[in-house]
This record gives sequence, structure tokens and C-alpha cells, in this order.
Amino acid sequence: MQINGGVRFCEPGMRSSIRAMHVQSEILGMINENVAGFDKVGFQRREPIVSSMTEYIGIHGLSTTVDDQVGRIMNSGNPLDITMANKGYFQIQTPQGVQLTRDGRFKLDKDGNLLSLEDYPVLSDAGMPIKLPVVPDNPSEVIVNTKGKVSVYDKNSLQLVEAGNLGIVDANGMAVLNPDVKQGYNEYSNVSIQNEFMAVKPVVRNFEANRQIFLIESANLQKVISQLGSVS
Repeated sequence: MQINGGVRFCEPGMRSSIRAMHVQSEILGMINENVAGFDKVGFQRREPIVSSMTEYIGIHGLSTTVDDQVGRIMNSGNPLDITMANKGYFQIQTPQGVQLTRDGRFKLDKDGNLLSLEDYPVLSDAGMPIKLPVVPDNPSEVIVNTKGKVSVYDKNSLQLVEAGNLGIVDANGMAVLNPDVKQGYNEYSNVSIQNEFMAVKPVVRNFEANRQIFLIESANLQKVISQLGSVS
């Protein structure tokens, strides 16, 4: 008995060209999103991952990964703007569950709750919303150290009163031991405009090459159909 195995694949050229152009268009879209996020606080660039089977399954073989390198850190002068010089994420409680973010532009409500710009509670390392025991008259009375401990100055006792520790975790939800928190700073995106523009060139070339192949195949197909019509 003889067993023959193998993989055979016959792909029409026009369909292959269309699929390739679709993939390149999706990659261009990712690059455009990165460029658009250049000046956004906490934005992390997306990088396309092309699998070995993408040429056969199209955009279903295309995925993305997040570049978690620290972006550009700039002074904001706002004591409630908090960022990290190391990798990590703040935890925010949203209606959809806990979300991770690098955007540390926080604010206080009238009850002393620490909130995100979208009014979502900022969570502590215990998984609870952070609420200041004393509502400060001035945001400068809120102190955040490099470990993420949040304290507020109590004018009655003339002491710093601890409110909790920021729940800073990595992408897997594990606590970051040394986040190197900086108060009064914002972290802008880690996007390099020059690198994004350089990444566009090979994508555009691949798109144009597949487009030319498609046009040639389309012209040949039209020619064959015309000749068949004249013969009949």
C-alpha cells in the first residue's frame, strides 16, 4: 500500500491580486492611525503582523501588536497629570469592565474621587476606586510619589494623608513594582513620524504591483471574452 500526501493549491490570479491589495490597504490604514495618534496622550502605535498564510487567506491572516515602548514625556504643570517613565498601565473602571490606559490625565470630583477624563474611577492596587480622605482646595495639595502612592495634604493635621496606591500593571495584569511615576507630566505617543512614512513606501509599492498585475489580467480576460464572442 502506498500513501501519497501533500498540499496543492491553485489560485486564480485576479483573486490573488485583489486579496493582496486588500491586505496592503489594511496595513496603510494602521499606519494612518499611527500618524493620526502622534500628538495623542497615552497613544501606543500599532504594528501589523503578516502571517505566512496571508497570501491565501487575505486580511484574516493579518493581525496587530501594540508597541509598548514609553513615548515622549513632557511637563504639563498640572499636579493631576500623572505618567510613568517605565512600561505599565493605569487601571480604569468602566461600564465595560476594567480597562488599561497610559493616559494619566486625571481629575477630582467634589467628593474627592480620582477620575479619568471620561469620569471613570481610577483604581488602586487593591482594585478599589481611589478616593481622597480630604478634598483639597488646590490640586497641588495632592502628592503622588514614584511608586504611585497617592497622598493629600490635610490642613487640619498639617500632615499628608495616604489615599491609596495607583493600580499600575503590565499588559498581562501583573503589578509593576517600579513604575517610576512622574507627577505633573503627560506621556505623548511613541509614534515616530519619520518611521511611519518610511513604512508606507514598501506597502504602496506592493499595492501598485498587485494593481498592475490585476489590470494586465483584466485586460487579457477581456481580450479572451471578445475573441470568444467573435468566434461564436
